[in-house]
Amino acid sequence: MLDIFDRIERDSGGPIGQYFEQGFGYYMYPRLEGELGPHMIFNGTPVLNWSLNNYLGLANHPAVRKADADAAAQWGLAYPMGARMMSGHTRYHEQLEQTFAKFEKKEDAFLYNFGYQGIVSTIDALTARHDVIVYDAECHACLLDGIRLHIGEKYKYRHNNIADCEKVLARACQVAEENGGGVLLITEGVFGMTGALGILDQIAALKKKYKFRIMIDDAHGFGLLGAHGRGTSEQLGCMDDIDLYIGAFAKSMASIGGFVAGPHKIINYLRANMRSQMYAKSLPMPLVIGNMKRMEIIDSPEGDALRAKCWQITHAIQDGFKKEDGQGPA
Repeated sequence: MLDIFDRIERDSGGPIGQYFEQGFGYYMYPRLEGELGPHMIFNGTPVLNWSLNNYLGLANHPAVRKADADAAAQWGLAYPMGARMMSGHTRYHEQLEQTFAKFEKKEDAFLYNFGYQGIVSTIDALTARHDVIVYDAECHACLLDGIRLHIGEKYKYRHNNIADCEKVLARACQVAEENGGGVLLITEGVFGMTGALGILDQIAALKKKYKFRIMIDDAHGFGLLGAHGRGTSEQLGCMDDIDLYIGAFAKSMASIGGFVAGPHKIINYLRANMRSQMYAKSLPMPLVIGNMKRMEIIDSPEGDALRAKCWQITHAIQDGFKKEDGQGPA
């Protein structure tokens, strides 16, 4: 009989793990120190840091830092002590959910205590045995992990390829109809691994020909894209066609957690069936209060200015790279 630990010790470690010893402390688990920002200390040396999820600079915003500190001082990190369904529910959690629902123009919203596990659990709760999942080949790991839990049929289409998407979707709809199930299409607003903008508007247009629901993970678009920061669906003019919108707090909000927004009955179903939220501690009060302050800024003229600044910096970097590569103006 094989010992599990023996097998693991003999294993190369996989595509990443095989280089773990050489990469630890450098490109794996680097030790970054100092104030959060573009310049930090790495192994004792000042470096330019490209890898912060702080799109709008809210991590160091004075009002945000004060809201975080005041809430921690008032409530501590333990409150509320328990899962949302049992003893972790407060009016502040409700208020934050209502803020997200209104912002995304949906009937209701439900908080995630952590974005990754919330997405996995949402997919698991939404889909039954006879349902079919259709998904982009380059979906983020959190989406893929949720899709793996689905015991029914699942089909992927080539990344951002609308022709292949329609071909796969047509097949999925046929299989779902034969099995008595439905179809859920899962994709991203902005693909986290490449930065590519999704083709949400083109996918949404397929609703005229096929019966399916769309769920998007817009972790990288929420707060940043669109005229008001409502995300990729606002940017592409298809907010009403997105059935379930997922936003994460780790990017533009520089925080922890996330939310899913959609029809009230569906959100209530998720509240009662998402195992990662039913059996895990509720989002701590300092994060709830701090995220309220972040949303207040994002949904304001100051938020517009922060988005404009982010794009100014982005375009300057892009233009600089093009110039160095000989593609831009000298």
